Amino acid sequence: MSARATRRREESNNSVTTAAKQWTFYGQQSAGGGGTQSPTSPTLPQQPPQQSVSPPPYSASPPPAYLQCPSPPPGPLRSPGGSSNGSASSAGAVGGASGASGGDPSNAPLRLGPSQTRDPNWQALRTSVRERNAAMFRNELMSDVRFVVGPKGPQQQVVPAHRYVLATGSSVFHAMFYGGLAAPPGQDIEIPDVEPAAFLVLLRYLYCDDITLEADTVLATLYAAKKYLVPHLARACVAYLETSLTARNACVLLSQSRLFEEPALAQRCWEIIDAQAALALSSDGFPDVDRPTLEAVLSRESLNTREAVIFDAALAWAGAECTRRGIEPTPENRRECLGNALYLIRFPAMSLQEFADNAAQSNVLTLRETADMFLHFAASRKPAVLFPVQARQGLPMRVCRRFQSCAYRSNQWRYRGRCDSVQFCADQRIFLAGFGLYGSSSGACEYRSRIELKRGGKALAQCDTRFHSDGSSSTFRVYFDHPVQIEADTYYTASAVLEGSELSYFGQEGMSEVSVGSVTFQFQSSSDSTNGTGVQGGQIPELVFYGSASPPESTS
Repeated sequence: MSARATRRREESNNSVTTAAKQWTFYGQQSAGGGGTQSPTSPTLPQQPPQQSVSPPPYSASPPPAYLQCPSPPPGPLRSPGGSSNGSASSAGAVGGASGASGGDPSNAPLRLGPSQTRDPNWQALRTSVRERNAAMFRNELMSDVRFVVGPKGPQQQVVPAHRYVLATGSSVFHAMFYGGLAAPPGQDIEIPDVEPAAFLVLLRYLYCDDITLEADTVLATLYAAKKYLVPHLARACVAYLETSLTARNACVLLSQSRLFEEPALAQRCWEIIDAQAALALSSDGFPDVDRPTLEAVLSRESLNTREAVIFDAALAWAGAECTRRGIEPTPENRRECLGNALYLIRFPAMSLQEFADNAAQSNVLTLRETADMFLHFAASRKPAVLFPVQARQGLPMRVCRRFQSCAYRSNQWRYRGRCDSVQFCADQRIFLAGFGLYGSSSGACEYRSRIELKRGGKALAQCDTRFHSDGSSSTFRVYFDHPVQIEADTYYTASAVLEGSELSYFGQEGMSEVSVGSVTFQFQSSSDSTNGTGVQGGQIPELVFYGSASPPESTS
C-alpha cells in the first residue's frame, strides 16, 4: 500500500473516531440529566476529565429501535373511487418524508388518536409532521381546548383539540383563540349547530390533510367547512356531491347549493333537473325542498316534462308542508301552503284529459278557476285565466348523425332479430334520449324494436316499443322512458334489436368522430354486434340527446 493511501485511511479512521466520541457524549449527557447544550452552539462541550470513554467500534448494525423508521403496513390509505355503500374518500395535499421503505407517505394508512402516543418515544416513530399530527387527533395529550359538539342529547360529543393546529388551518379558529374576543383558556366551546361526525371530518383535515367523505355526512361537512372558512375542504365536498349527483337527489342538492352559495353545483343540478325532470320532480326528496327552490323549479322554462307531472310534484310538496306545519293536508290547506307558487303552474299547457282527470278533481283550484279552465280548453272565446298559458319550451333536442349517407341494394340490410350495436363516448356530460333507426326499404312496415344502453356490460336503460316505417330513407326515433345521463369520456354501448320487414336501409361512410355543437362523439365497434353494424356502416345512425344551453337540433 502506498504512503498516500495509508494517510487517507488513517484520516478516515480518525473522523469516525471523532464522530463516535461526540455521539457518546450526547448520549451520556441525555442519560445523566446534566446541563443542556444549545443546538446552535458552534463548539462541543468537553467531557469530564475524570471519565475515560473509549469510542465504540464502527458497526453496520441498525440503530436502536426508537431511531428506526417503521415500515408502513401494506395497503393503500383510500380507494380513489366511491364504494358500493355510497361512501368515498379523497385526499388533500400530503406532506412529510417517506418512511424507510421509501414509499409515498400518502399511501400509508394513517394511525390516528391517543393510542398512537402511548410509547414514550412516539415522536421518533413518526417520520413526518402529518403522522405526528395524526397521532394528536382527538388526543387529550397537550390539548388546550375542548369542544362540545352537536345538540344536547346522546349524540353530543366532547372533542379535545389543540388551538395552534386549528388556528393555522382556519381564520375563524384563529380569531376564536387569538383574536380580541378570544375565549378564556379552560372554557369548553359549545358548537350545537354542527354534527359531531362532520366536525371530526373537519378536524381530521386540519390535523393531517386527510379528507374522508360519506354520503350521509357530506352536506353537514360542507356546512362546517363553510362556517370555519376552510375552502379546500368545501371544494372537496362540492366535488363529491357533483360526482354523486343524480335525478333522485338533484332537487335536494339544488336547495343546499343555493343555501351554501355554490353556483357551479347549482348549475349542475339544473342540468339534471331540466333533462330528467320527471324523475327529479317525483323523487322522495323533492317535497323537502325550501319554498324559494320550489318556486324556482315551478318557474323554470326548460323543464323537460309534461305539466301534469309538475302539478303532481307541487301537490306532493304542499302535502309535506302541511305536515311540517302540523295541519291536515286538506285541499284548502294545500292551496294555502302553495300560496303564489300555485300560479306558476301552467294548467293551460295540459291536455283537456290531463286537467279533467287530475287538477280539476284535486279541489286545489276554486270553482271559478276550474270553470274558466274548462272554458279555456273548449270555448272559442276563451276567458282570461290567472295561470301562464304558454307551454314550457323544454330542452332543445340535438342529434348526432354518424353516417354520411345511406343506401339500399339487392343485398340490403336484413333484420332477423339479431343485435346491432356500436360503442360511443362524448367529451362532456349529456343526456341520451334515444336512437334514430333506419326503416323498411320496400314500402310501409311496422317494426318491433328493443333498444338498450349499457356501460361496462351493465344495462342502464332499455325500452321495447314499435314504430311505423313509411318506406322512405328517413330515420325513425325510438326513445327511452327517461333520458339517461352520459358521463364525459366514458364509453357506452348502444344496441338495437329489430323485427319486421326483412329488408332495410343501412348507413355507410361512417365517421369515427362527430361534433355536434360543442359536443364531440367518438365511435368504435362493439363485440355485442351480431348483425354487422360497426363504425363504417349499419344501423343506429343517430344518437338523440339533450345538453345544457344547447341550440336547436343540428346536424353534422
